[in-house]
Amino acid sequence: MSFSVSTPSSIPAIEGSAAVFTTRTSEALGGRRVDLLDRDHSILAFNERVFDWAVRPDVPLLERLRFLCIVSSNLDEFFEVRAAAHLTAAQQGETKGEYNVESFEALALKAHELVDRQYALYNDSLMPAFEAHGIHVVSHGERSGAQKRWVKDYFLRDVRPLLIPVGLDPSHPFPQVANKSLNFIVRLKGGDAFGRSNEIAIVKIPRILPRVIRLPAEVAPKGVQLVTLSSIIRSHLADLFPGREVTEFSQFRVTRHSDLAVDEEDVRNLRMALRQGLQHRHYGQAVRLEVSSGCSRYMSDFLLSQFNLPAAALYRVQGP
Repeated sequence: MSFSVSTPSSIPAIEGSAAVFTTRTSEALGGRRVDLLDRDHSILAFNERVFDWAVRPDVPLLERLRFLCIVSSNLDEFFEVRAAAHLTAAQQGETKGEYNVESFEALALKAHELVDRQYALYNDSLMPAFEAHGIHVVSHGERSGAQKRWVKDYFLRDVRPLLIPVGLDPSHPFPQVANKSLNFIVRLKGGDAFGRSNEIAIVKIPRILPRVIRLPAEVAPKGVQLVTLSSIIRSHLADLFPGREVTEFSQFRVTRHSDLAVDEEDVRNLRMALRQGLQHRHYGQAVRLEVSSGCSRYMSDFLLSQFNLPAAALYRVQGP
């Protein structure tokens, strides 16, 4: 933990790249007051400084993207390890102590601001810069006829066999969704082959599938053209639900509390305890929900209720 020691007469402001965070004061020790920086705000401030390297135009372009990805992975780890205590306190209405409603709301506000800046940089600066260098992520609407045929063949050959849509009904409750896995929620009209009119379906995307695929030279002769796995599935969702109409859909991703803590004095078999802990950490307490920016209020509220999360834990993202 970072900390500073100062006299009561003067406490310097502690500044990150875009935020000033408040110190918490402990009892006086030896005639001096010890001021501890808030650990969680300092972690977010550090990530803002990493983000600044992604913003700088004098940094090589691929390195700027790498720094942006580092911020994303750091935020994942932050939520997995540090967010649960604040969230639980907020859900219980705590107003005192280190973890409370105010601490959760303050951290959520800073995290939302950082995520919004990430996607603004990705969409408005980095992607246009890559396109200027002949590297283009091609959306479904931009694909040529030949590219659409190649993508459809790729979907049918490599993706469709691994997808198992789950229509929700009393006999098929909401499935277990692993930590940080890619998923789709789909809203449907009409009945299935068994006459069931279940409205909501979930599609889980296996981690084995690559998230970014390069189009071959025969359909992308100029530059480097890429497609994302999510756009491939998004453009072929109707193929997963024959005879039904897909009225709306969204990607979603849940981050779960994954801190692993084992007291070796309280367990008889440490190896077994660690093995079980590693298995269970993929399905721990949900702490953050990410959805597509265009996700409807109906579906986002449905997902929040399934994961028992407040509205402040919802992050709408405009990109991968």
